[in-house]
Amino acid sequence: MRKRGLTERVMGLAQIYFPMFEEHLDRFNMPLELKYLAIVESALNPVAKSRVGATGLWQFMYGTGKAYNLKVTSLVDDRRDPLKSTIAACEHMNDLYRMYGDWLLVLAAYNSGAGNVNKAIRRSGGKMDFWQIRPFLPLETRGYVPAFIAVNYVMSYAAEHNLRPVQPLFHHFEIDTVIVKDVLTFSQISNMLNIPVEEIEFLNPAYKSRIIPATRDNTYVLRLQKKNIAGFVNNEAQLYAYRSQAEIEKEQVLAMMKTVTQAEYHKVKKGESLGLIARKYQCSVNDLKKWNKLRSTNIQIGQRLIVRPESVQQVEYAQAKPKPAPAPKPTTQAEAATENNISENLAAVAPADSAKPEASTPVRKENKYHRVARGETLGRIAGQYNTSIAELQRLNNLKGSNIQAGARLIVGTTELTESAGQAVADNYQKPKEKNTVFKYYTVQQGDTLWKIANQHEGVTVEDIKRLNNITNEKQLKPGQKIKVTVVS
Repeated sequence: MRKRGLTERVMGLAQIYFPMFEEHLDRFNMPLELKYLAIVESALNPVAKSRVGATGLWQFMYGTGKAYNLKVTSLVDDRRDPLKSTIAACEHMNDLYRMYGDWLLVLAAYNSGAGNVNKAIRRSGGKMDFWQIRPFLPLETRGYVPAFIAVNYVMSYAAEHNLRPVQPLFHHFEIDTVIVKDVLTFSQISNMLNIPVEEIEFLNPAYKSRIIPATRDNTYVLRLQKKNIAGFVNNEAQLYAYRSQAEIEKEQVLAMMKTVTQAEYHKVKKGESLGLIARKYQCSVNDLKKWNKLRSTNIQIGQRLIVRPESVQQVEYAQAKPKPAPAPKPTTQAEAATENNISENLAAVAPADSAKPEASTPVRKENKYHRVARGETLGRIAGQYNTSIAELQRLNNLKGSNIQAGARLIVGTTELTESAGQAVADNYQKPKEKNTVFKYYTVQQGDTLWKIANQHEGVTVEDIKRLNNITNEKQLKPGQKIKVTVVS
């Protein structure tokens, strides 16, 4: 038998998770053998994540999880919570059973979605049997139910194949829960109760950043071994007050709350190419290849492509402390003499009535705008311009997050700077010299010439190339400041 080591580790994990699975499957009056589905889905790894974003023991996608009250934030993902995700999986499979009345069809729908199963039933002439509709199902689903049956066999007859479980560090009946009423970090709990951080993390996989963002009005559950419960209860007040020198996180947690923009997908239609899809979603072909791990530009009709990856935006910031102004640098006698000589030389060259040159190049700021496309959200626009939802709301006097297609939003500011040549001309007051003022743009990660030109009305790729002497798009670097148009 292949992968004996993995199978024996899964058998050990089953001693922790299966009693809980069986309890809830029995409560919903469902076959207890469905517990083996979690092995097919995740090999009993609560933090498993598929290439398309399905997460947890039961591999919930974001949308399906949300339908069953599994919440996702930057700090907590309920899909990774063993108890909550198990209840959601039971509810989901129960709903599918009401539709099909057959558990093998339920498994097929769990894997590929009810839409694909319904389509296969229609193509088979209305058959309601997995084996009869199997040829019309997606390739992965055709092998999914047989894989489930194989796992049933292996777990039921492991001893006959000389498979022995790796003994877990603790069992299901040795785990209990406590209610957390204030912000705690795993390191605080570990230091105060002398529990390894890895153990806390294993028992509480839903907390993605090792932080429990609880408040008195929004409590969270912490799982610990029963032998540690009394220590937590007796030292609860000290735990909330405890701070190590290396971390003072309680005040910072609420300030670092973020919102997750989920990945966006596109189903390839007949006649579409990567270039066409890239233009539609204002990204590059290379972006699409990277997000979808494509080696070439070949795509298939019906293929599901990521066109906007999952991103996280900051929605609240801790108050930044103003930096003290730097002390003036002491000037040596030699430096002072050098500066005096330069001033005298300039005075000798410039006309007597010329104004004193400015210490810095004149700069003024202009608002940068974005026209809202159909289906866009504040979160997606914030991610596109490397800003936050709160900042967009402030700039546009928005009270909520609702925006209308066609609306013109301020998304930031662009510096307008006089060219260096013009600054020199002004200093020497050359007659009949026309001022040239450029509009500048700072290149962001993932920018292309086409994307930059599209953000500035009336600007073409050729304009940007000409103004900046760009011959190859690979010359663009994040942080680079380029001219996008002539203002005057």
